[in-house]
Amino acid sequence: MDKKGVLYAIGAYLFWGLFPIYWKQLETIPALQLIGHRIGWSFILLFLFILVTRQWKNFRSAAFKSNILRIYLIAALLISVNWFTYVWAVNNNFVVETSLGYYINPLFSVLLGVIIFRERLRPVQWIPIALAAVGVIYLTFHYGSFPWIALTLAFTFGLYGLVKKLAPLNSLYGLTLETGILLIPALAYLSYSEFVGQGAFLHSGPLEDWMMVGAGLVTTIPLLLFASALPRVPLTTIGVLQYINPTMQFLLGVFVYKEPFTHERLIGFGIVWAGLILFWLEGLYARRNISPEPVPEMGEG
Repeated sequence: MDKKGVLYAIGAYLFWGLFPIYWKQLETIPALQLIGHRIGWSFILLFLFILVTRQWKNFRSAAFKSNILRIYLIAALLISVNWFTYVWAVNNNFVVETSLGYYINPLFSVLLGVIIFRERLRPVQWIPIALAAVGVIYLTFHYGSFPWIALTLAFTFGLYGLVKKLAPLNSLYGLTLETGILLIPALAYLSYSEFVGQGAFLHSGPLEDWMMVGAGLVTTIPLLLFASALPRVPLTTIGVLQYINPTMQFLLGVFVYKEPFTHERLIGFGIVWAGLILFWLEGLYARRNISPEPVPEMGEG
């Protein structure tokens, strides 16, 4: 196993797991403005990277085609909803629920594989999916409200992964095109916010300003680390490491930000966790006795 690849993967998941700390420092700034800056500065950074590494011609010839643009328009819309939901949730004290979304995501990705690609599940693999559904229903019933944040994060990122699976560009080109598609709406909204006197950039203090600029950096670094890790690390290892992210978010939400975690929520999360453990153990057993199978990816918010 490539040790450098493992370190890349761990680095990516640690970055994503620490995201709540970053966005909490900007909780006084509206989430839509934060997403606007995240899109804008991410695009600038990625565009400069492509220019510096002399990949512009390759990027232009690969990306500027009508069929490619249609695919990445869908991906851009999905990731923008995911980003907005995540940042809004973190800054409104729903870090624990965001972690639930990324625990559910792998199982939702498996379900998408069955529905869209007609992939067949072994009988035991249906049990974790059923457990995740039971866990969500239990949390809805006892928590008193539908866990829309968790499900929005799981569904948008799962569908985003589905689109990316069908998309032809690599991670660098794909994210550059996605942020480029979103750039004009993002700039338009930020300009409007400034025009009506609600703009936060250059009005919130040096630290906040630099952190808004840094949103591009913290977005692109883990994605590039993850893209570098995938060819080097077995999917079974990625399958284990992917839970670093939601586990860190869960621990931050409960122990650092003191979000309520009642007995009822523990039972609901426990049902989902049990499903994930069963899913992982069954997959590990199957790979040892049959043949390797892909493990759903998990990213960030």
